[in-house]
Amino acid sequence: MGSIVSFFKYLIKYRTRLVDQVMFYVSMVCALVAITHLGYITDREIAAFSEKTVIGLFYFLFLVGALRTAAAILAQKKLNVSHIAGIVLTTYCLFIVFARLNNVYFFAKLEWIYLGIAITFLSELSRNSLFFDNFYFNPTILFIISFIALILLGTVLLMLPRTTLVAPLSFVDALFMATSAVCITGLTVTDISTNFSLFGQTVIMILIQVGGLGIMTFTGFFGYFFSGGFSYKNQLMFGEILGENKLNAVISTLLTIIFITLFFELIGGVLIFLSLDPAQFDSIGERTFFAAFHAISSFCNSGFSILEGGIHHTAYRFNYAFQACLAGIFILGGLGFGTVFNFYTFVKQLWQKAVHRLVLRRPFVHKPRSFSFNTRFILRCNAVVVVLATLFYFLLEQRHTLTEDASLFGEWITSFFMANSARSAGFNSVHMNFLANPTVIMVVILMWVGASPGSTGGGVKVTTVALALLNIFALARGKESIELYKRRIAAESVNKAFAIILLSAVTIMFSFVLLNFSDRDKSLKALLFETVSAYTTCGLSLGITASLSATSKMIVVFTMFVGRVGTLTLLVAFIKNTKNKSYIYPTEKILF
Repeated sequence: MGSIVSFFKYLIKYRTRLVDQVMFYVSMVCALVAITHLGYITDREIAAFSEKTVIGLFYFLFLVGALRTAAAILAQKKLNVSHIAGIVLTTYCLFIVFARLNNVYFFAKLEWIYLGIAITFLSELSRNSLFFDNFYFNPTILFIISFIALILLGTVLLMLPRTTLVAPLSFVDALFMATSAVCITGLTVTDISTNFSLFGQTVIMILIQVGGLGIMTFTGFFGYFFSGGFSYKNQLMFGEILGENKLNAVISTLLTIIFITLFFELIGGVLIFLSLDPAQFDSIGERTFFAAFHAISSFCNSGFSILEGGIHHTAYRFNYAFQACLAGIFILGGLGFGTVFNFYTFVKQLWQKAVHRLVLRRPFVHKPRSFSFNTRFILRCNAVVVVLATLFYFLLEQRHTLTEDASLFGEWITSFFMANSARSAGFNSVHMNFLANPTVIMVVILMWVGASPGSTGGGVKVTTVALALLNIFALARGKESIELYKRRIAAESVNKAFAIILLSAVTIMFSFVLLNFSDRDKSLKALLFETVSAYTTCGLSLGITASLSATSKMIVVFTMFVGRVGTLTLLVAFIKNTKNKSYIYPTEKILF
């Protein structure tokens, strides 16, 4: 044993790069074997053999990982971030091994082994993802490539035989579902509650989670922990991807995004679990998976549900506690990570103030501007949209979908849920085809407006529309700039807002025209609704998604991808930057 550790110490000290590459390929083989066992093998005898193989590979990964961590600590004679992460992963594997040897019922299940292999592979992938130091990709192009790679991987997984229960997915349908999950849209060509196995639903859930935050965010998070830190080039790259201007704040921003997401998904999952009727589930495990799936789906504003017919399912249509939980989660997800984190710092400040006054008995030094300018603007815009949308839905649907609710409280919950879901979440507690025409128009507008910047929501963003309207009022008053909260809005922000609005209109109209050529038998209202829903990554539909032709499905796939990545982002990625010129042309005014 001592000679093995000494050998690993030598490798860790002088051949670190080789060890990382070997571990990456070994973990990748283990992950592929596990995926093959879960999604492809249908023969019982072969499945029994492959199951033993997966368990053996898990033990092998545990042993090699433990030896590498021990050798790294002994070779460097100190603990760093990567060592602590390695110890945590080793402890997890050791606990699962102990549980299986002692037949601890819950933790002896194979799902924990699959999770261990998945975490190990993701950690090795993230550790090796920092090899981008050797390349000179534009970070924006890298961001786009990561989404394409994740979509293609999801397509392959969804085409596996054991992903579905009834009919296997074709390439076009699998690509559509993978794109919808990664782009957190929610449009579906098949009912995942009846046609997808537990494995298929798990794949959708993972694609939603990774797609909602971005694969580069996940690989950066795991890469930081399992490699011990970021290089200068890595910080520049992730700073560009995360939109963080301060280089020393890249790591804290990355950790904040992950922490906020997992924390609120956990809280939301617990609340959803408590709001459910236990009689609707065969086991606690099934109820837990249901809560976890909907917590992730709602926070990421994806709109996917494993209920037949969605939230309109007869057992959940009048479960107002469940709908209120979902609404709270997807509204938080749609506020943006920066805004939610600002709330966290504000609550933290209040807590520190209370501790100083009641416990320490000394004055507390307040930090100026608890809420940033952007947070106040975002909250005000969202408050206006939430109130007006809920009120108009309540008034417009009195003689239509709200007739199903037996109480005034139920009508307001349904109005609140549907009005806010239409902005980006994509859940529907009522049948969409029963909406009044004015309500359909309102829903299209809400989908287009969308959620807040820096969030998992889609649309052109509520602040973009607000800036455009404020600019119109400023021009009407004869002002040269927008003034808000005793601040002058930069002309760059106003120009960007109008560019986003114009590009969204062009893209929507382009896709809408193409859909009219490929599916002439569909109504114009349904096709326009589908196009706006795809571009804004909302996911609501008037029921034509599954009946679209293969050509139309590919058009919708393109629209979802462009809507998720952003038309302006694509233009920035592929149009070369022009060099700054040392001169300025004379100014002229255009007639309007």
